[in-house]
Amino acid sequence: MKKIFIYMILFSLILACQSGNTQQSEVNKSMIKMNDTQNTVVATLAGGCFWCVESDMKKLPGVVKVVSGYAGNAPEAPAYETYSALGYIEAVQVHYDPRQVSYEQILTYFFRHIDPTDAGGQFADRGSGYESAVFYANDEEQQAARQVLARLTKSGKFDRPIVTKIIPFAKFYAAEDYHQDYAEKNPLHYKNYRSGSGREGFIQKVWKGDQNGASADVPQYGKPDDAALKKNLTKMQYDVTQKNGTEPPFQNEYVHNKKEGIYVDIVSGEPLFSSLDKYDSNTGWPSFTQPMAPENIVKKEDSSLFSTRTEVRSRHAGSHLGHVFPDGPQPTGMRYCMNSAALRFIPKEDLAKEGYGRYLKLFPPGK
Repeated sequence: MKKIFIYMILFSLILACQSGNTQQSEVNKSMIKMNDTQNTVVATLAGGCFWCVESDMKKLPGVVKVVSGYAGNAPEAPAYETYSALGYIEAVQVHYDPRQVSYEQILTYFFRHIDPTDAGGQFADRGSGYESAVFYANDEEQQAARQVLARLTKSGKFDRPIVTKIIPFAKFYAAEDYHQDYAEKNPLHYKNYRSGSGREGFIQKVWKGDQNGASADVPQYGKPDDAALKKNLTKMQYDVTQKNGTEPPFQNEYVHNKKEGIYVDIVSGEPLFSSLDKYDSNTGWPSFTQPMAPENIVKKEDSSLFSTRTEVRSRHAGSHLGHVFPDGPQPTGMRYCMNSAALRFIPKEDLAKEGYGRYLKLFPPGK
């Protein structure tokens, strides 16, 4: 359906510029890299018509820019006329500021603007080139995508299975110039297309006008000023989180904690780890095989001692949490060695009243 609209619009351009010349010049561009925008992170998402996905994602606070294009892994560079045959999918790259919005929030918002149960395309646009997908760039993004999809499945919003694919990122090519910022350049046509495709009606029906799910489902977390930190934290908590300190082994609050629940940042409250991933590493500090909320974790190289280690910090508050080592048990093989002083434990029975009720599903009754 969308291609019929496009060909009508481009007919006059083709006549004026001679067949093929405009398209060739527009496609003759370098492949977009994952980190081409300074100080931002890039999420690559496919949700059918990139005009619509681009327009929707631009409305989310914290998003810096959105580029429409084609995601895939074929050796040949795609164009609008060839991308589907080459195995590419219409997609967008969302450049966002991780200090303002998390990857999980990006995904949550994205899924409220597509039909994740449609395996044959999206709305009026049919075929493999319009399938929905999340292209992950690392293990943390892959895990976050799986968690968001699991939460979406349990939400009860859909009467069909979720079929959106989670795919390793390979290549992304920006689409032709006339596709970029399409909703702004062609507002009347875009509005008619979006309404006629069925996308807008579907979103309104499923979410009943609640389209700001990223902020509704995932709370915002912040860092108090230094005076408040010194007032509310113990000396050990302040030294660990703000001064990169390390608490004594074995003589800390959570090293032997075996209760069910989650661990959040003592400073911001952002969720970090689950008791389901905690194990006894015999090191003297609480250890986890993986983060429960990888989108709230930041890893940095730490050369402060005689060897290089990987430091773990919280994303929103920037709290020093500990370090991660590649000597943990399977299935991850990782050991997230954390300081109890950087954490606050919330038992499962208190999750709802503390504002973390969305994690109750991790601890089903009777288990």
